[in-house]
Amino acid sequence: MNPVFKIILLATSLILLQTGSAFAGPPFLTDDPVPVDFRHWEAYLFASGDHTGGGYNIGGPAVEVNYGVLPDLQLHLVGQLTSVGGNGTSSATGLGDTEFGGKYRLVQETNGWPQLAIFPLAELPTGEAGRGLGNGRACFKLPLWLQKSYGAWTLDVGGGAALNSAPGQRDYPYGGVLVQRTLGPQLMLGGELFAQGPDTAGGQGYAALNFGGTYTVNDHFSLLFSAGHSVAGENHTVWYSGLYWTW
Repeated sequence: MNPVFKIILLATSLILLQTGSAFAGPPFLTDDPVPVDFRHWEAYLFASGDHTGGGYNIGGPAVEVNYGVLPDLQLHLVGQLTSVGGNGTSSATGLGDTEFGGKYRLVQETNGWPQLAIFPLAELPTGEAGRGLGNGRACFKLPLWLQKSYGAWTLDVGGGAALNSAPGQRDYPYGGVLVQRTLGPQLMLGGELFAQGPDTAGGQGYAALNFGGTYTVNDHFSLLFSAGHSVAGENHTVWYSGLYWTW
């Protein structure tokens, strides 16, 4: 078994042995199974970054929009500008790839069962791959996410596979474990362990610890933030900063 995923399995076991409601996804890498309510919208204006040694990949300004098209089903769209550079390559900025997908909740949470959803995603090659701004071909992610709440604590866990046939790229597994706690009516803080296998020919994969939270200004508007660093495998520093609206 890949050492990265041994770490995830160990963390999951520890959490389940000692184990409230928050949402995952932004600002975290681990997602949740909770779709947007039927006929409701949510939108994020954000920037995120992944710094690897001397290189960087920054997405932003970026927009994510989700809509509850049916009960237990949301549609999802992300568009962004992308900036890349470092590692001896020229810096470039332009339109990045576009993400489209749908989250479908299969099981509602009960006292005995966690909430469960699938969230298939397609990364559409709208970025210019020759300048490092895109993948060059469509790639797909097929994850399964679970959530269980206990009072002020919430546990999200899951993962899946990414399918990427672009030159120099490869398919890889990924997954995460996220624990969050609500601290009063406005503040939620959380920490996650997220890992993925090697996504390029000759890559190593990595596991990262990431910490962040959400500050709720009112019923419709929140601030989101997170930052983390790899603890195994390739060297990654990741961060996210965003604004959230729902209506």
